[in-house]
Formats: sequence, C-alpha cells, structure tokens
Amino acid sequence: MRRALWAVAALTALALAGTFFWEPLRDWLRPPLPPPAPTAFDWTARMTPLAGTGLRGARDGHALSARFDEPWGVVRGPDGSVFVADGGEANRIRRIAPDGTVTTFAGSVEGFRDGVGAAARFHTPSSLAVDRFGALVVADTGNHAIRRIARNGAVATLAGTGVAGLREGDAALAQFRGPMGVAVDAIGRVYVADTWNDRIRVIETDGRVRTLAGGARGFVDGAGAQARFDTPTALAVAGDGTVWVADTGNRALRRIDPDGTVRTWRPAGWDAVDVDRPLSLAVAHDGVLYVGTLSPGRVLQVSPDGRARVLTGASTGQWAARAAGLWLERDGSMLLADAAGHRLHRIVRRSAGDDVLRDGPVGPRPDRPLPDTARRWPFAPQDGWHEVVGTLGEVRGNFSGESRSHLHNGLDVRADVGTPVLALIDAKVTSPLAAFSFGGQAEGITVDELTSLHMRVGRTAQGRNLDPSRFAFEHDEDGRPSLVRILRGTRFAAGDALGSVNAQAHTHLIVGPYGHQHNAIRLGFHGYRDTVPPRIDGVSLLDDAGLPLTAREDGRVLVPRAGGGVQVVVDAWDQVDGNLPRRRLGLHRIGYQVLRADGTPVPGFEAPSMNLDFSRMPAHPDAVLTAYAADSGITVHGAARTRFLYVPSNIVRGDTVAEARWDPAALPPGDYVVRAVGVDAAGNRAIGASDLPVRLLAH
Repeated sequence: MRRALWAVAALTALALAGTFFWEPLRDWLRPPLPPPAPTAFDWTARMTPLAGTGLRGARDGHALSARFDEPWGVVRGPDGSVFVADGGEANRIRRIAPDGTVTTFAGSVEGFRDGVGAAARFHTPSSLAVDRFGALVVADTGNHAIRRIARNGAVATLAGTGVAGLREGDAALAQFRGPMGVAVDAIGRVYVADTWNDRIRVIETDGRVRTLAGGARGFVDGAGAQARFDTPTALAVAGDGTVWVADTGNRALRRIDPDGTVRTWRPAGWDAVDVDRPLSLAVAHDGVLYVGTLSPGRVLQVSPDGRARVLTGASTGQWAARAAGLWLERDGSMLLADAAGHRLHRIVRRSAGDDVLRDGPVGPRPDRPLPDTARRWPFAPQDGWHEVVGTLGEVRGNFSGESRSHLHNGLDVRADVGTPVLALIDAKVTSPLAAFSFGGQAEGITVDELTSLHMRVGRTAQGRNLDPSRFAFEHDEDGRPSLVRILRGTRFAAGDALGSVNAQAHTHLIVGPYGHQHNAIRLGFHGYRDTVPPRIDGVSLLDDAGLPLTAREDGRVLVPRAGGGVQVVVDAWDQVDGNLPRRRLGLHRIGYQVLRADGTPVPGFEAPSMNLDFSRMPAHPDAVLTAYAADSGITVHGAARTRFLYVPSNIVRGDTVAEARWDPAALPPGDYVVRAVGVDAAGNRAIGASDLPVRLLAH
C-alpha cells in the first residue's frame, strides 16, 4: 500500500514538473518562427469587438456578453488565450480563452495577497507583460508592487513590499510608487514604469532592482539619472534593446537607447500627428511603434524616422474612451483594451467592401447606468438646492474672442469662491492624470467617471493641503504648492472634500469620458425643479450662402425655391425654478416642422425633426459651428448675456454631426409656416414666437 502511494506521489510530481517546467521550457526552446514582413505604413484600420458589452462589471461568460470594469493591460499568452488586467472595482486578471470564454484567472476583491487563482489579491492592476516562460507580469499599481502569475494561476510578488516608496536592491525589499507599466526583454529583465517616482526601473534576472533612468519629475533628455520624466505609464522593448516610454505627464514619447541615454521622439514635419498624452505602447519587430492615448482614446502609428499617422480616432469615426492597453499580433493586427469603454477590440486592416455595421460599437454603452450619486450636490448641503448656471450643449467662447469656440460639456453649479467641492460618490481614481491644469481657471479632478472643474484641487482657498495621504503636493522655492498629484487607486467617499472653488465661482460637472459624455442633469439633484418652459424669441432663415432672408410680403418671409436649400435658425433659451431671472440656460432638444397655411404638416414633417439633441455630448470639434449660427454665445463665460441661435436644420445628435438644409424646392409655391420646437431636460415644451410664416416663390 505504501509503495502504491509513493508511486502515485511520484507520478503526480512528474505531471506537475511537466506542466510547470517542461512545458514552458519546451515553448522557450521551440525553433523561432520566420520573421514577419516589414510593417506597412499605409493601411486603413477598423475596430471590431473582442470582448465586453460596454457596461461595467466583472461578469464571466462568453466574450461578447461578459463584462469588464476597467480593462487596462492586455497580452496574448503562449496557449493562445488573451489575458486582461481588469482594474477599477474588479481587481482581477481575466482570461479570454481561444473559444471566446471569459473566466477569472486570478484575483477577486481588492487587497494584497499571493496565492492561486481567486485566493490572490490585487489593487488596481494596470499593464501586463509575458515573460520568456509564458508567465504574466503585472504592474499592481495600488499595491506598489510587481506581481508574477504562473501558468497555473499561482500569484507571487516579484518585487515590492506593498508600501509606497523608493528603494533599490533586493526585490523583496525594493519599493515602488504606483507602478503602471511593465515590459520584459529577451533575456528576462523586467522593466518597470515607476509612475509616481518618475523613473524607469529594472528588475534584473538575479532579483536586484535598480533605476535605469530618471530622477525628480521633469522633462529632460540625458543619460541615466540626468533624465527626467513626468508620470510615465507604459513601456515597450524593441528588438534592438531600445526601451520606449509613454511619458504621459510630459505629453511625449521618450526612448532609452541601449547605452542608457534618454531621448525624446520628435515628429518630422509641421503636419505630423500630435501624440498628445500617450498611455499605452506596442512595438513591431522593425521598430514601428503603436501608441494609445489617454483622452480622446486614439491609436497612432509612429515610425522611428519621425512619421506619424492616426489609425483610429475621431477622424476615422472610431475612437476608444481610454486606450489603456495595446498588444501587437504577429499578423500586424492589434488588441486594444479600452479601460473607460469597458470593452476590448481588435484593430484590423479594413478591406474594400467591409460592412461598417460589422465594426461594432465603441466606448461605454450610450444607455449605461450613470453613477448613483443619491442626488447629492457638489457643495454642502449636499441634500439642499444650489443654483444651476450652465447646462450641456450650450455654446461657449474663448479668451481669443471667438464666441463659438466649443460646446459646454457639463453642468455648472454656482458657489462662492473658496467653497469646498465635495465628492458625489464612493469611488476610486483611475486616471494617471486625475488632477490637471494646476493653477489655471480650468483646474480640475477626475474620480472614476466624474470630473469637476474650476477648483483648487486638494487644497483650501488658502492653499492648505486637504489630505496629504491623498494629495501629493510639489512646492516652489517659496514653499507654495506648484503641483498636485493623485495616485491611481486612491479612494474617495461621498462627501469628502476634493478641493475648493476657484475664481470662476462655480464648479463644472462632467459625466463620462471624452466623446462619450452624458448630460449631468440626468444624475438628479435634491430640490432641483424645472417647471419653467423654454422661451423662443424668434425664428429666421438663412439662404444657401448663409445670408438672412429678410424680404417680406403680406407679413411672410419670401423664400426662393431655387438653390441649395435654407437653414432654419431659432433664438431660444431656458430657465429653471429658483434661478435668478437673468440666468439663461440652453435647451435640451431643438427641432423644426414645416406646416401648410392651414396648420397641417407637409410630407416628411408629420412630426418635428428634432435634429439637435444634447442628451449626450457630441465629440466632433465642428459640432458647435453646426449647432449654432453666427452671433451666438459670448466671448467669456459670465461676461454678458448668452444668446443661443440654434440651427435645427443641421444635425447634432449623438455621434452624428452633419450640415443639412430644408429644401423648399420639394414643395409647390404657396404659403407655409416654419415652426420651431424646443424642449428642456424636464420635458417642458418651449413657448413664444415659434412660428415663422413664409411664402415659397415660384422661381
């Protein structure tokens, strides 16, 4: 009996050895595949679905019904599976098997523990890499550690103590501060973007940790410790030993040559693509680099000789909410993890005849549930009424005198300068640049998917740090704050102070990532009421050249039927209960209808064409010029009364932004009425001078 037990034990040991030693060794010793073809620099990309529904969660199952909370790092393992570092509230490493089944490979609730599978704990994991034995390397950001996951799901800490710091030496004693990026070279060295230490570190094969480049925060090229980075988030090791760095805070791509010299990649020519805020990297065998950006979530292709082009972005009609992870496949296609879109995509070559309907949705689902704020306001009392002074979709100017510079993308709530700005939800910081525009009028903070602007982040009106455990200040020579940083993974509870109102005397609330923002009025607020109907002050028409049609006959505007059609312009505004009478707000939806003289609608206008809809924020930069006519807006917020001259004959609705016309040639000559229709967010229909009598001429 004893001999039988020993035999079973021996066979089990051999099986385990085969699984955990011989299998990785066999993969390592397998003859290399032939080198791939040179990377093309002229292909058109399309994003297709890989996994996720666009709704948050950590639900396993089939790839297209599974849910991801914050998919960040993405790699393909030796067995063909795709592994995903799911941060946010998931704190898991997920596996997408070759058959499309999503399971949890390791992790469960937030914490710091080694173990197998669900027994292990992570805290806001970010980038992933695959080492030469097929194990996963994880940047465990919130735990200030680098973790390694064997093929059987066993998690071990490769380096870091779980406490933020900066210490070199033995991996078990070394310290990091919020590392976000990892990469592995051909001999097994692990490179680490030690994000909030502003350094690039190396874990050598003997387990020693050292700094490869970087020192204090800054933007300086040079060798080793002479170089300076600002919040580096991602790394990629090229075949020649070059280490590419996504230097997010500096809005730059940096490269560390094999001799340790840091250089900044410079675009060639004046028409090169701006890399903006690089967040993820992947490098091809011949040195061509792919770059995912923070916001908007574009993917760029960059060549070592300085060329750059947009693969996916607003100009291509598809863009991610946050392009957090990239993995380059051997056939030249890519995998993309969209952290704020809760999806994973393939980026493939678009072929002639491809059906755009098969591209699939991008970004978070438009009908997703918004954060549950329990109807709190951003100021005390959070359950009491505060004045709303701006809504989503309003026309805004700039300090250069352009009155139609951009669309307002949030909700403005008035408060006295210095008033504490309070968190609306229990949530975690996910962005590496959660605090931004220090000292500027647009200074703000992003916690999860809620952003607050026009404040002094992390400090009182007098400059005192509200909470040193959350807000890391840098100071100038006089000891005054010069910068505030917030680590990814930092938590806030509803009611916690985020900062104080700056000289703008209001806070601007934004819901969702760029290109996928919802109207914040949908959050709901205690005591908020809107029973006041919007007001229409007049309707006018512009000819095809944009000139007003002013000639009248019998009180009707004369409209030629020839030409390219006319634009309808509606002068309208809204108010809400309790606001000052002078406070004019924008409408929620605006449209128009064409009626016969007897009031019956003409064909095609049986219902109003509600072409302007500000339920969501349009991402297209020309949306403001499409939605509003000239002479709209104001140059600086608060400087004068805002005038909203809407153009509802154009279309600004969701992802659609297009110029259009009402074509009078489609109707016989005669008398008609152009009727403007406006609705506010509460559903109140506009009143006032909504009808414009017109006469269509015979020629």
